[in-house]
Amino acid sequence: MEENFPLAWSLTIGTLLLIVFLVKLLKDRRERVDGRTSKLPPGRRGWPLLGDSINWISSVASSHPPRFVEEQVKRYGRIFSCSLFGKWTIVSADSTFNRFIMQNEGKLFQSSYPKSFRDLVGKNGVITVQGEQQRKLHGIASNMMRLEKLKLHFLTDIQMVMLQTLNNFQNNQVILLQDVCRKVAIHLMVNQLLGTSSESEINEMAKLFSNFVDGCLSVPIRIPGSAFHTAMQARETIINKINKKIEFMKRKQPATESGSNGVLGRLIEEESLPDEAIADFIINLLFAGNETTAKTMLFAVYFLTQSPKALNQLMEEQDKLRSATSDDPVMLTWEDYKSMAFTQCVIDETLRLGGIAIWLMREAKVEVQYEDFIIPKGCFVVPFLSAVHLDETLYKGALNFNPWRWMDPENQEKRNWRSSPFYTPFGGGARFCPGSELARLQIALFLHYFVTQYRWTQIKEDRMSFFPSARLVNGFQIRINKRADEVSVSMH
Repeated sequence: MEENFPLAWSLTIGTLLLIVFLVKLLKDRRERVDGRTSKLPPGRRGWPLLGDSINWISSVASSHPPRFVEEQVKRYGRIFSCSLFGKWTIVSADSTFNRFIMQNEGKLFQSSYPKSFRDLVGKNGVITVQGEQQRKLHGIASNMMRLEKLKLHFLTDIQMVMLQTLNNFQNNQVILLQDVCRKVAIHLMVNQLLGTSSESEINEMAKLFSNFVDGCLSVPIRIPGSAFHTAMQARETIINKINKKIEFMKRKQPATESGSNGVLGRLIEEESLPDEAIADFIINLLFAGNETTAKTMLFAVYFLTQSPKALNQLMEEQDKLRSATSDDPVMLTWEDYKSMAFTQCVIDETLRLGGIAIWLMREAKVEVQYEDFIIPKGCFVVPFLSAVHLDETLYKGALNFNPWRWMDPENQEKRNWRSSPFYTPFGGGARFCPGSELARLQIALFLHYFVTQYRWTQIKEDRMSFFPSARLVNGFQIRINKRADEVSVSMH
């Protein structure tokens, strides 16, 4: 034992030194981490692992999504940090910082989506691609939907879809308006993107897309029967349909009627993209355009139903357009659309109160310094757009539906949704929604045909919910009747 004592003593000393070294190493590392964390915007860690994820989800699932953000703003300021889904996150309710983030897309920040979402929408889609490919696809989408194309390719087609969908209601019929809006939206998108107008194809695509959208917001477990598995199957079926359409269009002669093959036909004729990229591009536009437009149509009618004064003023404006021609049904011109001054105010206010772009998810590509804060590379950054839209210091009576606010000269600068940092329903920067003008055209034409053809009463009270899918919780049930000469809209 005496012979082994020096060896045992040496091992003990060595172990103690190793422990001291490891403790010092961990302490130094923690000090470095704490030093960097201290340069983050102020905030809290929340629960271990979960952080503030539960509070976040609970808030955005409510009828007032910015609730959690507003609570943290009171404590820490308009830019704060928290832990979401296992990662440090910077959340912003500051319009200037939000604009800074969006304007530096691709330079300092990049969009960040879970792998499951990227698998669903496709690696070649404009929503998920980065860098030069994103700029190329975004440019193609913007070109396809610029104003001249809307006048030439979309204006008449949209109205035909509206008439086809909205002419089938019976007097005293009870409808779920969100189902009607979804059908109108998917019909519009399939018609405009794929050049398809068959009722059976539209219905099949509507079912597939309903499954697809549900999967985008589900637990990403791909086992038979799960929402994510069903969504991936729906994606495969949709992609197969698009690919067959591509093959058919390439075999046939170019369409003799301008626009009869939709955006897909023009993509094949005008752009040099591989078939896989074209298919992902189309499914991205279907996804981006369907739910957003359907939701805004729904909420516009919902808000108007709560505001008889606004509804009456909108009906007066639309009735003038209907009486300006003897045609039945009325086919509106581009000049008619541009004359809908109050309708545009209604759309702006609906997007402010109930826009689907509640927040954006970005990731810092590099270490970013903003004012006194340092945002580490890889940190999540969330511009919470809805918190700005519902900020009482920016909008008096921010929680009230007030389309007349957009007639106030003081709000005209705010109203420019292409450049205003205070009103960003279509995002901004390099990922500004390329279909913004198309969406507004669709919503305006929907409101025209809906309010000039029908009057309705709401069956029961409801409340808005934004997550997991933007909707009215109990379903916006209305009893509908063909309009007489005098229109009255009431609520039970």
